[in-house]
Amino acid sequence: MRLDKHEQMLIDDMARFFDDPLSFVLYAFPWGEKGTALEDAELEDWQRATLVEIGDGVKSGSETVKMSTVSGHGTGKSALMSMLILWFVSTRPNAQIVVTANTATQLQTKTWRELKIWHDMCITHDWFTWTATKFYENEHPGTWYAAAIPWSKDNPDAFQGTHSKHVMVLMDESSGIPYVITEVVAGAMTTKGAIWLMFGNGVHASGPFFDTHNSMKHRWITRSIDSRDCRRTNKQEIANEIDDYGIDSDRVKRRWLGQFPSTSSTQFISTDLVKKAATSARHDSSVYRDMPMILGVDVARFGDDRSTICARQGLVVHEIQSFRELDTMAFADKVALAIDSWEADAIMIDVIGIGAGVVDRLRQMGYIIIEVNAGTVAGDQDKYFNKRAEMWDLTEQWLRSGGQIPRVKDGGDRVYKDLMHELCVPKYTHTEKGSKLQIEKKDTMKSRGENSPDVAESLIHTFAVPIAAGFRRDRDEEYVDDRGQASSVTGY
Repeated sequence: MRLDKHEQMLIDDMARFFDDPLSFVLYAFPWGEKGTALEDAELEDWQRATLVEIGDGVKSGSETVKMSTVSGHGTGKSALMSMLILWFVSTRPNAQIVVTANTATQLQTKTWRELKIWHDMCITHDWFTWTATKFYENEHPGTWYAAAIPWSKDNPDAFQGTHSKHVMVLMDESSGIPYVITEVVAGAMTTKGAIWLMFGNGVHASGPFFDTHNSMKHRWITRSIDSRDCRRTNKQEIANEIDDYGIDSDRVKRRWLGQFPSTSSTQFISTDLVKKAATSARHDSSVYRDMPMILGVDVARFGDDRSTICARQGLVVHEIQSFRELDTMAFADKVALAIDSWEADAIMIDVIGIGAGVVDRLRQMGYIIIEVNAGTVAGDQDKYFNKRAEMWDLTEQWLRSGGQIPRVKDGGDRVYKDLMHELCVPKYTHTEKGSKLQIEKKDTMKSRGENSPDVAESLIHTFAVPIAAGFRRDRDEEYVDDRGQASSVTGY
């Protein structure tokens, strides 16, 4: 089909904007035109800067352009996402885009609806059709499109890569998107020049979105948007909330400052506390050398879970080892090697499920083992719902008293990254009368997209029973001192 002169000029112009999204946005929409929705509108400074940075990333020829933006409310992030979708599909033949959000409601009623608004104003409007779930090029609907796909931990394969030369993934309200989805997307970012963009408020102080601004910051272009710096936000409302709650409150950080909270609302161990444990000046050996060496062991029960061994001495975690797909005999050998290597004074092993087989094997080998059953009653039954809650609380107390975990250097050892994340994952509640602490179950964590906290639980198992300060395995002493309450034992 022969194109008229104006249509051919538009196609040629779109080709010029391949690596220049800012110029596309200024060209494609009716900025300042009377009678349009953009008559009195202009781009926010941060939107301009983001468009430039994405263009620079494309120009550089990098394997993947990855950008993560945490923002306050009312900053225009949904509008920018729509502009970027229209830029990408208008400047690349057979472009393919996946758009998702923290919930299906957010995706359909806000993110995807915003795309329709900007599509109606775009100069390439006639090339594309918007539907409730798909936005496609009229002549190539099967190969040239953006798709709105709600995330599901039960169907992460929906986010696998495509065979297109031009691929982009956009995530809105990214704080609610779990690792099971981002790990699949990361594996799919194999196409040279693929673009992965995450946007959202800093709702949670843990998770993959939080990581892009913290432990994985070196892999991402990051930006923080303060609502006070944007033209269209209600400055008086922001000022009122700052007066009412304080500028350092987690509420203000999440809603307005474009920051992550210090602690999620029901997060049991604060992110700041874990960061301090991993980054503070290292304790001198005199602080822990007279303390017992305790091994905590968590035994995997499912294919994706890991069997882990933690070596802790007083205020210091020396090492954590992690293993996958080992049977009980093979893992028991790993534990025995760790016992001998660390000259462990106490060995505390999760006995639930197949952990019993590991315990039995080690006892056959002559080791003295302390069984850990997280579902049993706590030492302090008035304070804790069960032993698991007690162990998590003692771990939190240990961190507050100066407990240290191994450093993560330059994005290094994955097991220590996992430890930092997993310590921050569990949520907490209290029983109906409000008197007993209860920690979120593993199955509940998995239902919201988190993995089983196997690495963290090898550490919490080291607090299963109190061990007297100065106890040594080669001395003729009892494991547990006579005071009976875990919180009163200085040997922790």
